[in-house]
Amino acid sequence: MNAAPRIGLISALAQSPGPAMAAMGEIWPEAWAHNLLDDSLAADYATLGEITPAIVDRFLALGRYAASVSDGTRKPAGILFTCSAFRPAIDRVKADLAIPVVSPNEGAFDEALDICAGVDGGGRIAVLLTFAGSLAPLTGEIEMIARARGQNLPEVVGIVADGALPALQAGDEAGHDRLAAQAAATIGKVDVTVIGQFSMARALPLVTRLRPEPVLTTPHAAVRKLRRLVEAGGGIGGVHAQ
Repeated sequence: MNAAPRIGLISALAQSPGPAMAAMGEIWPEAWAHNLLDDSLAADYATLGEITPAIVDRFLALGRYAASVSDGTRKPAGILFTCSAFRPAIDRVKADLAIPVVSPNEGAFDEALDICAGVDGGGRIAVLLTFAGSLAPLTGEIEMIARARGQNLPEVVGIVADGALPALQAGDEAGHDRLAAQAAATIGKVDVTVIGQFSMARALPLVTRLRPEPVLTTPHAAVRKLRRLVEAGGGIGGVHAQ
């Protein structure tokens, strides 16, 4: 394999490419990553209230484009989506492409379920968010992965840091981090906390000061998983990223 695999990053929030690129630099500095951004997707999903066929078509178009770009010698070896609320659309992209495709949360959820394995009652996973629309699909995703693993379903504790996303979008990064930490402080006893959106990863230092359990960020776990898949040779369609 080329020592510097090309990786496509696809985002639906303007605040997500930064954390994704930072995680790539920390976890997989040998790779060369490039970004595609459609920041109307999150707003359109919030307005529509569901993932429509038109949104799925937009994801397929983004995935196909990201998989096709080339510097003349290499095309992307894998794709990482950074938008947490769109798993059904991302699954369609996985089935459509022959390179590894990783959704933003599956790596963190795999690692969280590893921590909860063997805990009586399935354990408790806290998911910290700034976008309330992500909570239901992410809870469903954790349960789906647990069932596929034959693991007891954990209790999912969802916490939304109200006001944090508008603060970040307005450029108040310190305010975003403070509000995320305040929300994290309200979490009861859990086995692991997942900071559930790429745009929130910057709040990790403040959150970890307040939490005794392991705290995972989605970009770092996602990059770890994509690297494993690419270096193992990936797979075809939707099989490789499960």
